[in-house]
Amino acid sequence: MNELSGLDRFLNTFFNGRVMARYLPEVVSAIGTTLWISAAVIVAGLILGLGLACLRTLGIRWLSFLIVIFADIGRALPPLVIILLFYFGLPGLGITLSGPMVLFVVLASTLAAFTEEIFWAGITSVPRGQWEAGRATGLGRGQILGRIILPQAIRLGIPPLVNRVLSISKMTALGSVIGVKEILSVSSSAQSFSGSATPLTMAALAYLVIFLPLVIASRFLERRFAWKV
Repeated sequence: MNELSGLDRFLNTFFNGRVMARYLPEVVSAIGTTLWISAAVIVAGLILGLGLACLRTLGIRWLSFLIVIFADIGRALPPLVIILLFYFGLPGLGITLSGPMVLFVVLASTLAAFTEEIFWAGITSVPRGQWEAGRATGLGRGQILGRIILPQAIRLGIPPLVNRVLSISKMTALGSVIGVKEILSVSSSAQSFSGSATPLTMAALAYLVIFLPLVIASRFLERRFAWKV
């Protein structure tokens, strides 16, 4: 009897049907917010990172120096610190960004910092002779980079890129500290008002629904593009 009572208490705390019904619309809306911010961060971060890595191939010292500084700072500082600095500090300079925009800018920049280094490592791992072979066939720098070097560099970078993209995407939860209505923010608020842990269970399930397929897809991509020895 005690075990049944304990089970009932557990279900009432973490799987309360009344609480789920009450807050389901808000959690679903928060899922939409999390998805669009994650998608925007991934696209912008990958494009910016790839662009910066390509710029480094130009061999312009001051430009490469600035890119390296950007990448090092982006990888060194915790995203939460940058989010708080941007959200609370920029208004003092007359620049006001919304919570979702701050979250997007910071996470996209962080992903770009890691992406740039991953792509750059892939580019530098391609033997120098392939650049020379491309020039010997009459190709320009841009053609060599686009047709010969980048396909190999991107393939080499897929495993670390996939892991980094997943990691950054889950950081949308940091938006809860600046009022972005994403999954964690909405579920934490619902938990406070309802006095039940059920909204947090809903958040955990929502993250599983979003990210578990991505984790499975990442395994497929890693196997699909792995170098065969």
